[in-house]
Parts: sequence; C-alpha cells; structure tokens
Amino acid sequence: MTTSQSPAQPARTAPGQRPAPGQAKRIVVIGAGIVGMSCATHLLRDGHQVTVIDRLPPGEGTSFGNAGMISPDTFTPIAMPGMLRKVPKWLSDPMGPLAIRWSYLPQAMPWLVRWIRAGRIDRVERAAVALRALHGPAFATYRSLLGPDGFNDLIRQRGQLYLWRTDEPSETDRIADRLRAEQGVRADPIGPDEIRQMEPSLAPGFRRGLYLPDNGSTANPHRLTVTLARNLQADGGRVLQANVTDIETGADGVRRVMTDAGPVDADLVVLAAGAWSLRVAKRFGLRVPLETERGYHVMLPNPGPVPNRPISHRSGSFSMTPMEHGLRLAGTVEIAGLDAAPDERRAHILLEQARLALPTLNAEGMQIWMGHRPSTPDSLPVIDQAPGVPGLFLAFGHGHTGLTGAPMTGRLLADLVAGRKPSIDPAPYRAGRF
Repeated sequence: MTTSQSPAQPARTAPGQRPAPGQAKRIVVIGAGIVGMSCATHLLRDGHQVTVIDRLPPGEGTSFGNAGMISPDTFTPIAMPGMLRKVPKWLSDPMGPLAIRWSYLPQAMPWLVRWIRAGRIDRVERAAVALRALHGPAFATYRSLLGPDGFNDLIRQRGQLYLWRTDEPSETDRIADRLRAEQGVRADPIGPDEIRQMEPSLAPGFRRGLYLPDNGSTANPHRLTVTLARNLQADGGRVLQANVTDIETGADGVRRVMTDAGPVDADLVVLAAGAWSLRVAKRFGLRVPLETERGYHVMLPNPGPVPNRPISHRSGSFSMTPMEHGLRLAGTVEIAGLDAAPDERRAHILLEQARLALPTLNAEGMQIWMGHRPSTPDSLPVIDQAPGVPGLFLAFGHGHTGLTGAPMTGRLLADLVAGRKPSIDPAPYRAGRF
C-alpha cells in the first residue's frame, strides 16, 4: 500500500461568499474521495458546518489508486463514433483494454446500450464542451484548495505525452484532434526522434506522439486526498469513518444521516460516494445510469529508469505515471459490477504491456490494486440537486477523470447550494438529462 507522508501545511485561502447570519447549513458529504473532499472544502469555506462520512478513511477508495493524471486539456468522452466496431476485437483479445464478466452482462446491458448511443458525433461534441468547462480550471482550483505550498508539493505540471505505435490516426484520433483545435488546446505532434529525445527510457517503436504541455499529474493521489481531509479538519470540518445506513427526510427535506456510529443531523446532504452512490440514490427513486468501470493498477516501487512525465500509451490503452513512490501502471476497463472479486490477470496485462515500452522495467515489490470508476454513458458527471428530494445534492459519475474534474465539481456544487451564479453552466451535468 502507499506510504502516506505528512502533508505540507497549506496557505489558507479566503472563504467564498459566506451565508448571512443564521443561514449556515449543517451539511453532510457522503464520500471521502477526491470529489467528496473537494465539495466539503468548498462548502466549509462558504461558512457551512461540514461533516464527511465514509466507510473508509479519506482517499482509501477509488481515489487511492487512480492513474494520477490531471488533465485540463483532455475532454473527449469515452464513447466515440466507431467505438462499437472495436468492441468485438477488444473482447476477443486477452490483452485487450475491455473485459465483460458474462454473468454480469444482463445487468450491464441497459448502460452499454446508452453508452453506444452516446457515441453519436453530436452528443460527443456537446459532452466535450461540458468536460472542457469542468476540467479546464483544474490546476487553478487545486492551487486554491491546497494553497501555494501544498500545490507545489503535490501537483506536477510537466505535461503529458500520448504515444502510438501506428503511423495513421484512427477516426477517433481525428475527432479528438478536431475537438482540441476547436477549444484552442495546445497539442504538439512529435515523431520518433522527438519521442526518444523527450523520453530516452522508452523502447523504440513508437511512430507518433502528441505532447500536451498544459496537462500534468499528482505526486501521490492518495496523499492529495488525505491532505485535503486534514486541512478540512484543521479548519473546523469533521471526518467520520462510518457506514451510512439511511438518510432520513421529512416534508421539508433532509433531516439526518443514519450511520452505524449513530445519527448525524443535517440540513443538506451531498452524495459523492462514487460508484456506490447509486445504491443510495435508488432509495429516493433516482434512476441515474451509473455503472462501475473496474480499473486496475500495478505500483512498482523500484522500477528503474522511468519516463519524465505521464505517458498515455494509446496503442496499449494504459498509462504510466511517475510518482513519488514509484511508477504507476493503470488502465483497462472491466464491466463486472461492485461485488465481483478482482481478476488479477487484468493487472498482469498492464505489466506485460509496460515491459514492451520499458524493457528495463523492474517489477520487484510490485503491488496490484483494483478500483471502481463511477461512470455514466456520456462521461459527464452528475452535479445537481436531486429532483424531488429537497436538501439532497448529487456529485458523482466522473468515470476516468475524477481527479481532474473534482476541483470544479466542488466549486459548482457549492454554487448550487448557495444559490449564486454558477462558476460554469450546470445544465450539462443535471440528473434529469438521461
């Protein structure tokens, strides 16, 4: 497991627009991952009394093991035109990026059908604009959340490199190039010689690349989330490790959150429990199409020579991110639900792919992890007040980009709670869009 280090002491930033006297709310945030902690921090700075509840300690869920990439200039959804044609090949390839547990297929089928429909080009274009709005301010918002010292300690702005072993871009690549150009994103094409100059540890064979200088990563995604939690507590917030058993409501809305550690009174509840959010939402009749895309990582504590920056291996459908505690290999999508046991073969596929790219890779002491990405068919999270449930707010469904989308999700959620003009247009993230 990752070894936590003491977080840098933050430089406290000014709170947001504080509520009038008597208007401060008792707010419970369910979920102590990166999205929940961002929401909690923004709400606390607005002057509310905030309690975060999770069955695990902060950052021990999906936020523990993500790829660590922070990508303001990455905003194409997962569902893209032509994707359906690739699925049979992926499923038939044991080294492929997608696996489906066939016993789970009937349950996943409605979501998969919606995912295929979300790949229409008009829907892709709309989703890309909305993701760009959410992702674009990621670094600036992290700086506000962490303070200058915490930001410099935890955030790395070294760019990202996308690499392919093929000469010709696919239909999906061309669409992504066009969408980046339309949004004014800097993305520099590079060839084999430039790839070797930028990343001498890589094996030859990469035919083309794309350098995104304004993307980056975190030194340690677990420590990032833990730092936000500790800062929250130092500023007067509360973190409670407990299982949420129910949310009690009355005619006027939310009243309290029931846990196995006792009840917690609340005026408002923010549901930010990632892939587990749907189990709570269903109690209120909310039918958001949320599926878990299970992902794996391999953590290599002593990998030998590693890339200088995060690498997105587009031909292999996985990433390599240098971190303070080693090299993280992350990727694959497995559709198998919340309860199935991990399939460690998926992690070993990552290692095999990585060894083709880094021939001197040392796997001694490797650690394997599996987590649950909370994914919607259109790759857009749900950030909204729950329809028909006064006092319940939703912040989940970030899929592959929770680390990037979390900071602005917290800001937008706090705007909605305060009733002030939102920082970005909230319409694309509404719960009723499905």
